[in-house]
Amino acid sequence: MKPSGLIVSVQAPEGSPMRDPDVIAAMAEASLRNGATGVRLESPEHIGAVRRRCPGALIVGLWKRTYPDSSVYITPGWEEIRAVWGAGADVVAIDATERFRPGGEALEALIQRARRELGAPLMADVDSLANGVGAAALGCEWVGTTLYGYTEATAGQRPPAWELLPQLRQELPEAVSLICEGGIASPQQVRQALAAGADAVVVGTAITGVDLQVAAYVAAC
Repeated sequence: MKPSGLIVSVQAPEGSPMRDPDVIAAMAEASLRNGATGVRLESPEHIGAVRRRCPGALIVGLWKRTYPDSSVYITPGWEEIRAVWGAGADVVAIDATERFRPGGEALEALIQRARRELGAPLMADVDSLANGVGAAALGCEWVGTTLYGYTEATAGQRPPAWELLPQLRQELPEAVSLICEGGIASPQQVRQALAAGADAVVVGTAITGVDLQVAAYVAAC
């Protein structure tokens, strides 16, 4: 399953009226009708809502959950992986950085279990070349630049990951899909990401981030 083109991240922050499963599903359908290859969704509830409304959609699923002993929050453990897969995701996105995971669970063991017990394709959300190459070696079929600029190790960087993309493309096996995610805010940047080696590009806030977009415009006023 090698993606291409645009994947729209259809998410809404906690407390937003947009964070309604029917609203998320409607935005996902609108994205797919207008040519998006797939959608990236957060939470089993939203994944299930989109799967019911758009049975043929390519869904990249994740579940953001926080734990007191770890800064990892994107599908951090086995419970979350199983729930995302069970809700109808085609690909499960996980944090594949080198950070300490909740309960000290090893990334390698988590990936092996997901592949062995579920047969679930995995997207590794990474922040660096080493973590991307390492995740691919462990069996992740997709590698995304999602966490570039969002981890302690890359706090001084700002997405999009223009320098990281070509490095990953050069080092990753050809069969591994490279996904540019984070900070893409225009069609021109989508083209730039594809030219840098990405197979597909995830765009979220610039398309579906109503809360953040309106707040930015209001601040400018």
